[in-house]
Amino acid sequence: MHLRKVIALPRLFAAVLAATAALYGAVDTAGMRTIPAGAYAPLVRPAKDAAQVPVAAFLLDACPVTNAEFLAFVTANPKWRRSQVSRLFADESYLGRWADDLTPGPRTPADAPVVDVSWFAARAYARWAGKRLPTTAEWELAAAAGYDQPDGRNEEATRRDLYAWLARPVPAVLPAAGSLRPDFHGVRGLHGLVWEWVDDFNSALVTGESRADAGLERDLFCGAGTVGARDPSDYAAFMRQALRSSLQASNTTTSLGFRCAKSLP
Repeated sequence: MHLRKVIALPRLFAAVLAATAALYGAVDTAGMRTIPAGAYAPLVRPAKDAAQVPVAAFLLDACPVTNAEFLAFVTANPKWRRSQVSRLFADESYLGRWADDLTPGPRTPADAPVVDVSWFAARAYARWAGKRLPTTAEWELAAAAGYDQPDGRNEEATRRDLYAWLARPVPAVLPAAGSLRPDFHGVRGLHGLVWEWVDDFNSALVTGESRADAGLERDLFCGAGTVGARDPSDYAAFMRQALRSSLQASNTTTSLGFRCAKSLP
């Protein structure tokens, strides 16, 4: 078969799958895991806010969204291709490591997590897939799990792998999205692959109370943030909060991807 036809077949197949799913409203939850209901204790919170945020049980992708999965999305939605996306919704680095609009290329293997995607693009993908982005509370609740127990914050192996990842530079080629050890819930790579977008990332330094959001709480900023912190030694949580608070919705980076969530009926 002619080489050009061979290359075109995966794109055509992805487009057919995407069109079929859209037509029948199908949502693939086979690759998702159930995260039981629980409570999220914000790292830093104003004194008047509740100490914990209740989180209902939900579904979460077992692995972050891959380049192959995102290719199916941009194939079916041309406005989200690298050359056509509006700069209002993604900066100049959007899908910057892809070879072209419909070719991830050698630096972005099909099974590796997609990165260089904006919050707008991640949210559009999630909606196209019949899902949504997880909230901060949902993501943090899921990420608190260890390998062998639902709360792994004091689990030696979990902490070792987490801080080893934080100390390593981002590799030129990311490993496969499913390559890491599953946690207690069967979820892989919440720590150890890439940072991940959450739906309400821009609430990282606001109060959560709409009447007060116009005037941000001063005790949530800079060094003062550790004064009322739930756990001042939780360096990884501070890193996540700092990243989220520094982002704008159109930003993209080589270490920032996402996964999807879905509410249970």
